[in-house]
Amino acid sequence: MKANVHVMLKDGVLDPQGEAVRHALGAMGFEGVNGVRQGKVIALDLADGTTEDRIKDMCEALLANTVIESYRIEIL
Repeated sequence: MKANVHVMLKDGVLDPQGEAVRHALGAMGFEGVNGVRQGKVIALDLADGTTEDRIKDMCEALLANTVIESYRIEIL
């Protein structure tokens, strides 16, 4: 079983990496990029039968800092 966990900074949390990417794109001539939010995807290879609740437990315990990040689980 495979799952992806998409982790992003919550709205309102400053994203310096995203801002650096936005600035670099503008400097390279890519106009019209008003904002960039950078996140991460964690690809999990899991034992068959792993529940979404179990994956949520993993996210809450380690994979996401739920104070400043949100996450979305995608079962593949």
